[in-house]
Amino acid sequence: MDTDQIIPAEYLLTGNPVELAKHAFSKVRPEFAENVRRGDIIVAGLNFGSGSSREHAPRALLGAGISCVIAESFSRIFFRNAINIGLPLVECRISAKEGDILEVDLEKGLIRNVTGGESFSFKPLPGFLREMLDAGGLIGWLRSRPQ
Repeated sequence: MDTDQIIPAEYLLTGNPVELAKHAFSKVRPEFAENVRRGDIIVAGLNFGSGSSREHAPRALLGAGISCVIAESFSRIFFRNAINIGLPLVECRISAKEGDILEVDLEKGLIRNVTGGESFSFKPLPGFLREMLDAGGLIGWLRSRPQ
């Protein structure tokens, strides 16, 4: 899934996450913006977020209320952009269907598919990246640091 599918180029005139969210996946899944709910988790395959280096794609997901993206792998620039704005990402291959209830423990490196009754482990992010996520991203993390 590349960034142009996450947020099509014609909607890149704003950096406002809420406005971007209205058009997330609009070309490949037009109903996404209407159906997504705060706290939802996206489960994806390989190289999620490939394509452009713009922060608009993770901003659109954050604006839509996505609480975490789980994928087998991420584009490196998407990964860093997402962490920088406070969107948690987990690299892990899991078994899940749309509508399954998932619980993600970023500190322990554990995903639980409550619906399917399965658990999956992943390598947790280093402590400083979790601190960055907890602070809402790079800017919040920098502001929280002693001067």
